[in-house]
Amino acid sequence: MSHVVSARSPGSHARGDDAETVGESEPQGGAEAIGAGAKASKSRTRDGVLRGGANLALGSVVSRLTGFARSAMIVAALGTGLFADGYNVANTVPNILYILLIGGALNSVLVPQLVRAARRDADGGAGYTDRLLTAVGTLLLVLTLGAVLAAPAIVSAYSDYDGAQRELTIALTRMCLPQIFFYGVFALVGEVLNSRARFGPMAWTPILNNVVVIAVFGAFLVVAHDVRDAHGITPEQVRLLGLGTTLGIVVQACALVPFLRAAGVRWRPRFDWRGHGLGAPLRMAGWAVAMVGVSQSGYWLVTRLAVEVSDQATRAGVRHGVGYTAYSNAQLLWIVPHGVVTVSIATMLMPRLSRAAADGRPAALRDLISRGLRLNALVIVPVSFLFLSLGPQVTAVVFQHGITTEADTRAMGWMLTAFAPGLIAYSAQYVIQRGLYAVQDARTPFWGNVASTACGAVLAVVAYHTLPAPWAVTGMAAGYSVAQVAGLLWPAIVLRRRLGGFDTLRVVRTHLGLAIVSAAAGGGSWVFARWCAHMWGTGPGAAFAALAGGVALFVALTAPVAYPLSKRLRPPPRTPAPAAPTPDAPSGRHRRA
Repeated sequence: MSHVVSARSPGSHARGDDAETVGESEPQGGAEAIGAGAKASKSRTRDGVLRGGANLALGSVVSRLTGFARSAMIVAALGTGLFADGYNVANTVPNILYILLIGGALNSVLVPQLVRAARRDADGGAGYTDRLLTAVGTLLLVLTLGAVLAAPAIVSAYSDYDGAQRELTIALTRMCLPQIFFYGVFALVGEVLNSRARFGPMAWTPILNNVVVIAVFGAFLVVAHDVRDAHGITPEQVRLLGLGTTLGIVVQACALVPFLRAAGVRWRPRFDWRGHGLGAPLRMAGWAVAMVGVSQSGYWLVTRLAVEVSDQATRAGVRHGVGYTAYSNAQLLWIVPHGVVTVSIATMLMPRLSRAAADGRPAALRDLISRGLRLNALVIVPVSFLFLSLGPQVTAVVFQHGITTEADTRAMGWMLTAFAPGLIAYSAQYVIQRGLYAVQDARTPFWGNVASTACGAVLAVVAYHTLPAPWAVTGMAAGYSVAQVAGLLWPAIVLRRRLGGFDTLRVVRTHLGLAIVSAAAGGGSWVFARWCAHMWGTGPGAAFAALAGGVALFVALTAPVAYPLSKRLRPPPRTPAPAAPTPDAPSGRHRRA
């Protein structure tokens, strides 16, 4: 009994097939009609990809906007000091452990393997999907239970808190660690949907999580508006924060499950894992988990150093946040364009890259990688320069609410400015890694990540030991930015060699042209922001005016270059295929008569 409704019907295309794939039932009437039908099929697929990409990007934008509101609400309730650091460590650890133990493997190798199984197996990959869901779900459950039991040791690994601060962090961590299982369910179901060209649900359901957390912290502001440290919080208020945050992830994951049936998946548990092709994804997953382990070791180092900087700054009388919370909030803003644009492009490309690799079409792979990198650059390059020029204004508009002061947001703004240059290399690296995963190469991304993490760790230690406490974490952000370039070089060289190039000249020319124009526009926006500060000061209203005017000036200067590039990257308009003549239709002078 099949548990996946077949995507193929007689004489139709498989759902989500690559643009170059022609339907199984070809029109009769000669090579000319067949060619026209193939062109029409290609245009229809491209139109579908564009529509799916637009839906995915729109969902990501709305999710990020509600994510901003969520972050602003958290900062308004907890501030950016030591109290907030305890919550952020507790809430970040489940995500770190999930990515470290299994999430990196799910996000990188699952779609290629599901696509290959759908093309290889007689049941369209139904049994393979059942076994994969069962195996990964079982592993997630075991890992989650183990993590909850090890909560005190986990907190000790990420901080050196003592007393009430340690007890608060451990209690919050225990309540947040079940998120590991639900993060995994969300990623697992989402990747199954992505492999079937259902991209929208995974982009839209995180909005539910953000809404739940906004409501939780709104309630916390009402019942605990005078709480400023770990000594003043009650057990009920701790449960509100911890369990309320976890509830958001639960809602996000459960909301995705019904879409499986709409995609044709009828899952049932299967534990006969041996001899059914799960070895290949496990081998690739090993490299992916190792890569994430290396990356998280670097993140662990930065977290420890940033927490120590926050403690040192507090003892030195620095009243504004310059530690881990400021770093994580700046990084949260920095990653938004990547999450909206780069992840959307890569998600849409991944099934097509996997099909091109499975069918042995390197030319199609080259074209997809080139187009993905150039499309990505149209937004990522200008936004990185916008962050570089208007970082303090961005953080002031987003975070300067509640108990968060101008000094707090200014520190975050300088960290965002330090992060900004690395966004281009980070996003390009993400697209290139997807090309490598499509050809079943998980080793090269691992070594690229080793280079990036080692470089970032060395620069973080240098910043910690050489810069004063108010600037040490900003130096770590700058080091992270530089490290992204080190992580890009080797994967790009290997993929170019494997594919015989990927249109390097056009890719570099697009990035360089956009960088030159964006640098000039960023300079103009910076001058405008300085003028606004001179005229109206640096409060939230002045920051909003500077940001709005600076963005408008930036767009006006960059659009004349970016818009023509975007037009050249669009697929050609769809042209209807001519109707094929029937075998008995009259021709020549008989038809004219």
